[in-house]
Amino acid sequence: MACLDAFDRELDYLFWTVQRLGARTNDTDDVLQDVFAVLHKNWSTLDTTRPLRPWLFGVAFRIVQTYRRRQARETPRDGLDPTDAALDPEGALQSQQALALLTAALQRLPEARRSVLVLHELEGVEVTEIARKLSISKFGVYARLRKGRKELASAVRWLQRERVRT
Repeated sequence: MACLDAFDRELDYLFWTVQRLGARTNDTDDVLQDVFAVLHKNWSTLDTTRPLRPWLFGVAFRIVQTYRRRQARETPRDGLDPTDAALDPEGALQSQQALALLTAALQRLPEARRSVLVLHELEGVEVTEIARKLSISKFGVYARLRKGRKELASAVRWLQRERVRT
């Protein structure tokens, strides 16, 4: 089945994308399943001559937004979402720390600027494609990129200073 093959090819990309967009670790599998459900439902009408990743990013972006809105409405209770210790292996500690720093810094950015920054800087999507996908002007994309880069650099510096203090 071509739909399943396409999803399998893009699974690693989607996993890291939903993580960078702010999905909780415990919600990642559910988000990925929802992305696959949307892909499967729309496969027959999808233009397969165009790249699949920007379309998948748009779907993942909207699903993560939905999960985050739901998360904001929920009443947090301690101990219900324990962290998964298996996600922090002993090897490659430095790269893990760098990834954690980047993820934490991205979490500090507003969602609008974070999504544009992730799409352009990490995924390599062109500005015109981002503008079309997010229904904003090219100038809006450039403005969000510029401000997002400054905010990301500031967040990284702040988080590094906090690490030194602790």
